[in-house]
Amino acid sequence: MDRTDYAFPFRVDATSHQGAQTNYEAHIDQMIRQVLLTAPGERADLPEFGCGLRQLIFAPHSHALDATTTILVQQALNQWLANQIQVQNVQVGPAGSGDDSQLFIEIDYILLQTRSNKKITVLVS
Repeated sequence: MDRTDYAFPFRVDATSHQGAQTNYEAHIDQMIRQVLLTAPGERADLPEFGCGLRQLIFAPHSHALDATTTILVQQALNQWLANQIQVQNVQVGPAGSGDDSQLFIEIDYILLQTRSNKKITVLVS
C-alpha cells in the first residue's frame, strides 16, 4: 500500500503544478513536527492546536523542565494524532551542543496504519 499525502510545509510541485505529495511515513513525521512546533493560538482556524514547545527554551534547563516537556509532548500528540500514531516513549534533554537554549526530544511511536515502530528526533531552538 503506497499511500501519499500532502507535503508539509505545503508547496506546489514544479513538475505537476499541483500540491506536492510525500509518502505516508514522511507525512506523519511532518505532522508530528507541526504539532510540536506550533504554538497554541498560532493557527487562526484552530487556536487550540499545537504544543508550544518554543516557549520552554527560555526556561533554565532542569529535570522539571524535561518532565514538563515530556508531558506536553505526550498530551499534544495524543490529542492531535491519536488516530495515526501511538506514542511509546518520549525522552527530553538538553542538546549535546552545550547550548541551554535548545531542547532535544526523541519520540518512539507506532505508526498505526502499518503497525511499525518509528522514531523521530526534534531539536527545539
